[in-house]
Amino acid sequence: MECIKKVELQKYDRGLVETLVDDVIVEYPFTVFVNREELITLLCSPKALDYLAIGFLLSEGLIHHKKDLLHWHLDEEKGRIEIETLRKSLLAKELLGKRTMTTGCGKGTIFYNVVDSFQSKRIHSDLKLSASQLMQQMHQFNKASELFLKTGGVHSACLSDGKDLLLFHEDVGRHNALDKMIGEAFLKDIDLKNKVVITSGRISSEMLIKAAKREIPVVVSRSAPTGLSLALAENLGITVIGFARGGKMNVYTDEERIIFDGKNMEE
Repeated sequence: MECIKKVELQKYDRGLVETLVDDVIVEYPFTVFVNREELITLLCSPKALDYLAIGFLLSEGLIHHKKDLLHWHLDEEKGRIEIETLRKSLLAKELLGKRTMTTGCGKGTIFYNVVDSFQSKRIHSDLKLSASQLMQQMHQFNKASELFLKTGGVHSACLSDGKDLLLFHEDVGRHNALDKMIGEAFLKDIDLKNKVVITSGRISSEMLIKAAKREIPVVVSRSAPTGLSLALAENLGITVIGFARGGKMNVYTDEERIIFDGKNMEE
């Protein structure tokens, strides 16, 4: 299914008007059924939908291991996926029913008392990254954003080992892009414990929690973090880096994972 559609528009530019055809991103309602019950409708880009659904279930704690997944069937024409799991959780029962997630700033994860549940589970990782490595990764990340370059209407998320971009996804929703990456890594048995997540969007508490649940030690964005995400990161031992663009970046938490290979301006 195509992620882009052509539209005709009137462009006004300093007193001149012209008719143009432009690319816009498709926003696609995608309904997830679990054990024959409707769970949620995600508004997303119609690509890597199986990764999205499975990544969402992982992020919400509805599945934990591959053995929890019995089978699934994706029907792109009807905009739905049916997933059979080994067992139903209490959380799944609470979520069942017609619920729609927006693509914007709404919840990207079911925010129960996650702060309390995470407090004793710090992430331990011996991962070390140089600042110049990360800047190179951000350059590669920005070049990979084909849908964004064509439409300006999507967010991106990728997984890196500090040297190469391993997985890359785009979506109208930043939470969806991250869930697609998480779902693909899960199905391909990629260990996330010494990896880096790079995202184009704001690092909100929901985004940080998704990373924390998969024990990802470093989260990088070309945008800003929120105050709550930084408080969570400090408790969880996650390195948060924001405004990583133009050869610059801000390291907010757990900076010992970053090797600053440059001159200290205070010297």
